[in-house]
Amino acid sequence: MKRYLPFIIVALVGLLAVGGGAFLYRAKRSANPTPKISKTETLPSGESIHALGPADAAVTLEEFGDFQCPPCGVLSEPINQLQKQYNLRVIYRNFPLAIHAHAKEAAFAAEAAARQGRFWQMHDLLYREQAVWSKSTDARALFNAYAGMLQLDLGRFKEDMDSSDVQQQVENDQQRGAEIGVKTTPTIFLNNKVVPSKQISPDELPGMVEAAVKKAKPSS
Repeated sequence: MKRYLPFIIVALVGLLAVGGGAFLYRAKRSANPTPKISKTETLPSGESIHALGPADAAVTLEEFGDFQCPPCGVLSEPINQLQKQYNLRVIYRNFPLAIHAHAKEAAFAAEAAARQGRFWQMHDLLYREQAVWSKSTDARALFNAYAGMLQLDLGRFKEDMDSSDVQQQVENDQQRGAEIGVKTTPTIFLNNKVVPSKQISPDELPGMVEAAVKKAKPSS
């Protein structure tokens, strides 16, 4: 056995190198999807929101989401596709639930990324990697790693995550949700009309969006 041990060690090192390279390649691809315009808008009321798509879009999809909520994660990419297909205006609001241990900290991470113009990139990455960080005993370390993958200023990102400004933004979103009756996630509104919970799924939501678009743009 001793005769073959050096060869076994060399083989294991080679396998680890290949596996590590594959992991880094996947991570880099996940962190660098098709570029999005990461836009934080200030409404006339002074409220800040994260929005994709034109302000004058025929249909606005507003989501109250929790980054640790599995159904929210399932919906993330379908909503991205619907936004592109129908040129929707998509608004995302943080609504972290107390039952999810890392949800609020994940919301802080997204808001900290927003301070560097990368909210939607962090939004997508958090949902794509949800199964990893949600089970971690040190989610903060992973959020820092994601910030690095997105090429953010890490020192600033860490400071912003702990800032009262970021924490207040998340609280403002939650207060807004509570005011209009949001109790769980995902809760979705199409042109200010709540989508029934049974229809919030990758199979049902596209039909709801299409109907809203047709209603907003009746044929002549």
